Amino acid sequence: MARETSLFSGRPAELIGRQVAGYLVESEIGRGGMAVVYRARDLRLDRTVALKLLAPELARNDTFRNRFTHESQVAAAIDHPHIVPVFEAGETDGVLYIAMRYVPGSDLRRLLDLRGPLPLPDAVRIAGQVASALDAAHEHGLVHRDVKPGNILIAEGIDSDHPEHVYLTDFGLTKKSLSLSGFTSVGQFVGTLDYVAPEQISGRPVDGRCDVYGLACVVYESLAGSPPFLREDDMALLWAHQYDEPPPPSEARPGLPPALDPVFAKALAKSPDARHETCLAFVSDLRTATESAPGPAGAHPAAHADTETDHTSTGAPEPPHWADPVFPAPPAGP
Repeated sequence: MARETSLFSGRPAELIGRQVAGYLVESEIGRGGMAVVYRARDLRLDRTVALKLLAPELARNDTFRNRFTHESQVAAAIDHPHIVPVFEAGETDGVLYIAMRYVPGSDLRRLLDLRGPLPLPDAVRIAGQVASALDAAHEHGLVHRDVKPGNILIAEGIDSDHPEHVYLTDFGLTKKSLSLSGFTSVGQFVGTLDYVAPEQISGRPVDGRCDVYGLACVVYESLAGSPPFLREDDMALLWAHQYDEPPPPSEARPGLPPALDPVFAKALAKSPDARHETCLAFVSDLRTATESAPGPAGAHPAAHADTETDHTSTGAPEPPHWADPVFPAPPAGP
């Protein structure tokens, strides 16, 4: 029989096979500086979930704990096809947890690491789904503030016109947009340095245009092969986000249409007032620039040997491999 345990009395691996708040922990599927994510079985409803356990010190801060619980409830109330549904959020044994839908497939971080830059149509199609999720959250007063490839889950789509289904996750760690900066009341910076907006770095109030900047950084990397700013240390990277102009994507990766350059220049503007008002407005400009590009729409600037398969015998291109077993890992089977 599964046993209850003090959650962080030992190593996280020791939670495997134990119960946490009514969930049977089965395997670890991801970890970061603030949390560990497990695949778990909901013993009450007999379903597989992704169970995220936050670092214990976060639960000891009353302000963070109350805000986390409230905003997780707000996120759970957003019914959107591209936002990972939150089933439950709470505290058990001094640890904050979130139970979310378990999404078999990959994440964009692993996909880029394995396959390199994406073809332009694929990158724009993924960006559109993420933008839709972000704008829906903004309408509910939530700003994500940590848009990055690792928070973009990619599952198998329904047909050739929709080869992938994208989910945005980690809304349980967001902040309400009104009068809040890029820093939490616990003194922790929220955001990943490669994709962080200048106003987050300087501690100014943030709104949805902060996520426009983060999404633009992600799409830039999806197309050019690296984020817009590469520096040797964190301080130089933070400085670049605030003061340096990003290289145009057509220069960062020859073969991308120059029509993309002004779109990214606007989305990555230092001032939020100079950016697109919404994430979908940014993607709309991307689509327009893509359609105006000469040559075959979305031709990839570089071929990758790992995309060649026996599909060449029929002349058909290989479909995207969105369902790589990365995060969360899919169940064993065909």
